[in-house]
Amino acid sequence: MSRIGKLPIKIPEGVTITVDPDTILVVGKKGQLSTATLLDISVDIKDNLLTVKRNSDLPKIRAKHGLMRALINNMVIGVTEGFEKKLEINGVGYKIAMKGTDLNLSIGLSHDVLYKVPKDIQITTEQNVITVNGISKQKVGQVAADIRKLKKPEPYKGKGIKYVGEHIIRKSGKSGKDK
Repeated sequence: MSRIGKLPIKIPEGVTITVDPDTILVVGKKGQLSTATLLDISVDIKDNLLTVKRNSDLPKIRAKHGLMRALINNMVIGVTEGFEKKLEINGVGYKIAMKGTDLNLSIGLSHDVLYKVPKDIQITTEQNVITVNGISKQKVGQVAADIRKLKKPEPYKGKGIKYVGEHIIRKSGKSGKDK
């Protein structure tokens, strides 16, 4: 039995989950999310507890058991609390600002980079920190990864965009001495 898949999900107050043969819809105070159901995986709701069960012990079905439970759990957390990722920008002259609904980055290139923010993601800037908020864990992580990809941190001086708390392994440089 999957260690993740066998755990029940407690449905909080104000969250409604609708299970159809093809989709699962989760509605909460922050919005609604849906996902497709996986084959041979069944979802049951009893007494504000959601359980995910598999109909077969084939290896492919066992692999999807924990995945389905994790997807539903992330949707429940997303519509109640939301998800957040923080990015930090380091470098002399590097600036960030919101230009309307888009993110304007001045990151040492010959031109400013304008990042179009998806409609269901909120981005806020504060000095050198970019905060990405949303209800979908996958979209928040993807937007943060796309922003980081614009200027990855380099190993010599650490300039670039990195996650807050991420450790960049530094190289000593041309002379080979630690400076």
